[in-house]
Amino acid sequence: GASDASLPRVADSPELEIRARGLTDVGQRRDHNEDSLLVDDALRLYVVADGMGGHAGGGTASRLAVETIQKALAEARTKKPELFDGKHTIEDSPLPEVLRGAVEEACRVIFAAAKGDPELAGMGTTVTAAAVDGRCAFVAHVGDSRCYLIREKRIYQVSEDHSLVNEQLKAGAISADEARKSRFRNIITRSVGFEEEVQVDLLGLDLADGDALVICCDGLSNLVEDPEILDIVEKDGVDDAPGHLVDLANERGGDDNISVVIVKVKETPPKAGGTSPG
Repeated sequence: GASDASLPRVADSPELEIRARGLTDVGQRRDHNEDSLLVDDALRLYVVADGMGGHAGGGTASRLAVETIQKALAEARTKKPELFDGKHTIEDSPLPEVLRGAVEEACRVIFAAAKGDPELAGMGTTVTAAAVDGRCAFVAHVGDSRCYLIREKRIYQVSEDHSLVNEQLKAGAISADEARKSRFRNIITRSVGFEEEVQVDLLGLDLADGDALVICCDGLSNLVEDPEILDIVEKDGVDDAPGHLVDLANERGGDDNISVVIVKVKETPPKAGGTSPG
């Protein structure tokens, strides 16, 4: 028999309302913040980028990534408004390819900027970007920043860390405990802008009423455990959770910049028609 998933959504399925908040903090040990984040409710685009390299390199790379991705999606929407009409399923949405193209464009922009300025040589950035269309969320991901899904009081890491430690872990060369303590924890195996081209991970999620997405850099995830992230988001809600997560990472040493974006979705009931009881 046909499964639910293959049926087109009915036009009056409730819309998802989005509330999103982001916060970035320099932390306790760094003298400047090389992270950038984006909360763009008009585009329904949410990005965390953790930059690295050179004196001004890291901050420049993350800022260029966020700006380029935002501009690319805005241009795509202007050219083809139907991209963002909320009527697509995960399988037929054109949005993932737009998102992939935007991250690839950011990669070229950063690489070119680094070539043009010796001070910026070797800069790069992680990118974890989520775009929401209707009831679908698409995540484009490079590096070791993370995207989590919180659903029904459970937390799932939906992105995969592109890090040396994660490669070692997958190969069975080290244990999870060794991974947590490894001095190679900060070495990433893929970044945006370090080379001219980059392979972008893409994933699609069907969102449900009450879901939350948490996008953060390793300055948070290295110091705050997944169950703690879940607990704080559940307890404090989208307005207060970012501040409380940043505070907790800082209390535990804040050895890196700390950035987090939380995107919470809830269903809005369909507009009352003439037939429903008033």
